[in-house]
Amino acid sequence: MGFLVSEAPSSLEALVRCEAELPNILIVDSGLEGALDLIANIRRLPEGASVRIYYCVVEADLRKMMAGKRAGADDFLLKPFDRKILTSVFASQSMAA
Repeated sequence: MGFLVSEAPSSLEALVRCEAELPNILIVDSGLEGALDLIANIRRLPEGASVRIYYCVVEADLRKMMAGKRAGADDFLLKPFDRKILTSVFASQSMAA
């Protein structure tokens, strides 16, 4: 099972791309400037509720994780992450969709 992966250099570019075509899954790095605003703005899009958003953090910082949740993230990813685990999680979600 393959995935089409796209990367954006900024939160603004990510939002522009999502406005053009919403992804099924979005990983937002907490280190990205405007990360929380990006998550909130995606949720405000007409079909934004359908996107599975993961907020990627370096450590299990409860404040940072709760800020991501309040912005609209569905779940969290801790870095570094294992590619096999990611592939497995995303594959099971795409089959459920």
